[in-house]
Amino acid sequence: MSDLSIFPITQRWPAQHPDRIQLYSLPTPNGVKVSIALEELGLPYEAHAISFAKNEQKSPEFVSLNPNGRIPAIIDPSGPQGKPVGLFESGAILLYLAEKTGKLLPSDPSARYEAICWLFFQMGGVGPMFGQFGHFFKYAADKVANNAYPMERYRDESKRLLSVLESRLADRQWIMGDLYTITDISTFPWVRGTDVHYGAREVLELEKFPAVMAWLDRCLARPASTKGLEVPKSPN
Repeated sequence: MSDLSIFPITQRWPAQHPDRIQLYSLPTPNGVKVSIALEELGLPYEAHAISFAKNEQKSPEFVSLNPNGRIPAIIDPSGPQGKPVGLFESGAILLYLAEKTGKLLPSDPSARYEAICWLFFQMGGVGPMFGQFGHFFKYAADKVANNAYPMERYRDESKRLLSVLESRLADRQWIMGDLYTITDISTFPWVRGTDVHYGAREVLELEKFPAVMAWLDRCLARPASTKGLEVPKSPN
């Protein structure tokens, strides 16, 4: 049985199954990326809910695994050379899981690097811009009631990024063509979130991106998505 006691985070969130991947997360657009990938890959894992209400992501135990104090993070008891490894940043975790299993990434080297480009597109563009839009549109609307610039700036950038995705998906099933990859998993929760979390379907004019919306439906129809979007259950 794997000994995970070298990771201080396990003192606060003990592993009931230390032989499984330990996932520290919440069902947010970033958090569900990893749970969806784990479901797609069929890797056994144990999920631990990190309470934002209690600011647990800033606790010493959590920060010992992710110094940036953000979800998700994982511990893989069977990491490189069979040794436990802790990882943070959702994009890095997705890349690690894909390479660990040899799945959810193209095998052709050129296509693999192209997929990584789209992964970084999400990490550096879609996530930050959609997140800032949601902040000013929904969560801080009262603070910018007399200044529309922040919301409009991120709204317009979010729509621009959606147009990039629309062009990419106009003639293909998935971002990488016929192969469903971590690029889809990293991106679709954020597109879903603009409606589900932010209620911004009309503001972002999502109906003007039919290829993106059809792709989103295909992503959501996958059984692993249905399961992963609910992991872990939000703490009380």
